[in-house]
Amino acid sequence: MAIAQAASPSDWFSRWRRPLEAVALPVAALLAAIVIFGVFCAFAGANPFAVYGSIYKAAFGSWSAWQNTLIRASPLMLTALCTALPARLGLVIIGNEGALVMGGLAAVVAGLQLGTALPAPLTQIAMAIAAIITGGLWITLAGALRHYRGVNETISSLLLNYIAIALMNHLVEGPMRDAEFVTKPSSAELDPSLLIGNLPGSRIHYGLLYGLIACIIAYVLIQRTTFGFAARTAGGNIRAARIAGLPVGKLTLAVCFLGGSAAGLAGMIEVAAVQKRINASLVSNYGYAGILVAFVSRHNPLATVLVAILLGGILASGGILQRSHDLPDATVLVFQGIVFLCVLFSDSLYGRLPWFREKVST
Repeated sequence: MAIAQAASPSDWFSRWRRPLEAVALPVAALLAAIVIFGVFCAFAGANPFAVYGSIYKAAFGSWSAWQNTLIRASPLMLTALCTALPARLGLVIIGNEGALVMGGLAAVVAGLQLGTALPAPLTQIAMAIAAIITGGLWITLAGALRHYRGVNETISSLLLNYIAIALMNHLVEGPMRDAEFVTKPSSAELDPSLLIGNLPGSRIHYGLLYGLIACIIAYVLIQRTTFGFAARTAGGNIRAARIAGLPVGKLTLAVCFLGGSAAGLAGMIEVAAVQKRINASLVSNYGYAGILVAFVSRHNPLATVLVAILLGGILASGGILQRSHDLPDATVLVFQGIVFLCVLFSDSLYGRLPWFREKVST
């Protein structure tokens, strides 16, 4: 009877080469971004190591800091799916901010129209459905333009962001403006019974659970269903997918709708848990930050959770950098941009580094 031989280290590395590469390159990109950001802080007159310490303290140094981080991480999980899901079809969608704004707008309209006519849980469900459908259709428009007219989805989805923000500004400065709220043009405030509560014993709203559940569902859908297999096949080779009889058009529209619906739900959570009404504060760059989360996580819905928490911590540290190091509050946006550039550069290295290149036997 033949005795199975133990796998050699080279066999083990060959088997895990691609997963290791998928983890090593984003981590290396983050480390490079940290070094470059440190140089930027040094030129700005701040001690880089003190800045790193302040970021950690503000993001993860206490339970209060963790709450601030998780509050910011919940919309990032959802907006990241707006880019991550269409990416499985080879589409680069960056209309996350527009879908979030449209979802928040639809949720407020539904909440104000229904008011207390229905039980609060039913009205909240109606608000969520309105946000999901509106955000989904908003991104589906970019997918439809790509599939039926050949319009570049990156450009069209970017332009849809500006249209969504302009539409929101028009409504809150005109038909939906609350005359009693004089601080800034805003809609009327949602009834307190329609607001999303917090997790027991914390300031973290239930939107965090929505984000976690959405990421898990997205992972199962893409990795464990025939629909996800068809989407990944079409993303790998669209011509082969058409030859195999896959409905590429329907897949494109469906995946874009799912991605947009996640960002739309993020908008509903923001207005029902944080803003309580819709105004310019809804444009808080969570949509654009979600693009970064999607790319750093390599479009993996489960990895999105961890990256969203990391970036949420960075965003939560803006105030302490201003108070403790005399740096502008927008310094965290500089850090975010550096990370994005480093991650984009790391994408060009996949399959090219000799350590991860598969050896061809002669």
